[in-house]
Amino acid sequence: MFRYYLIIALQGYCLYHIYKNRKPYYWYFLVFFIPVIGPIIYFVTNIYNRRDAEKIQNEITSIINPTKKIRDLEKRLEFSDSYSNRIALADAYVENGDMPNAIVNYKHTLEDSDQNDLYARQQLVLCYFQLEDCEGVVEHAKKIDSKPEFKGSKQQFCYGLALKELGKLENAEEQLKQINRPYSNYNERLELAKFYLEHNRTSEGRELLEEISTESQYMTKHNRRIYRSTINEVERLLKSL
Repeated sequence: MFRYYLIIALQGYCLYHIYKNRKPYYWYFLVFFIPVIGPIIYFVTNIYNRRDAEKIQNEITSIINPTKKIRDLEKRLEFSDSYSNRIALADAYVENGDMPNAIVNYKHTLEDSDQNDLYARQQLVLCYFQLEDCEGVVEHAKKIDSKPEFKGSKQQFCYGLALKELGKLENAEEQLKQINRPYSNYNERLELAKFYLEHNRTSEGRELLEEISTESQYMTKHNRRIYRSTINEVERLLKSL
């Protein structure tokens, strides 16, 4: 039974590695349709490195037993309540979809005035956004909105949407417009176009949708697959105008 789960975990890890590193599409077929040999070939030719062996083993273990990593990090934190150990635990909670516990630990790091709070604040914005807690998003976004790392970031996008939900439309538009960058941020720009349409600014909404539609014609095949649903939504909205 353990061998079966190990094979599934290796196959899952290889598929994740292919996606994350944007490997050629044929690797998907090899790994998926040849369950044992395919993953081994991919692993040996694309992943394995003795220096990384322990890290890979830990990641595969996390796939099989996702709570083990958290338990190990909790024990490490009990032994040494350091900033890095608590951040690592908070990150593990995020990976496991446990945003409330992640928030508790990120907030705890803010008590250490000797540490830069940027990373913890960035993560708190994302965690609160996942929980649809707009007040929480705004609270922590305001603490870092002057940082250069904030400009054009996912956190700024979440901040804009949170402001929109709270009825602060001018401030929301100010944030969302800074995400409007040609040939990038397609999902975010679609949301900005919807923002215009929802508030009777049809010409601005149509113009942005047309820009995205035009840019999509020059996408690589890989990007067209990634943004297929976004492009389809753009075309649907254009037809409805």
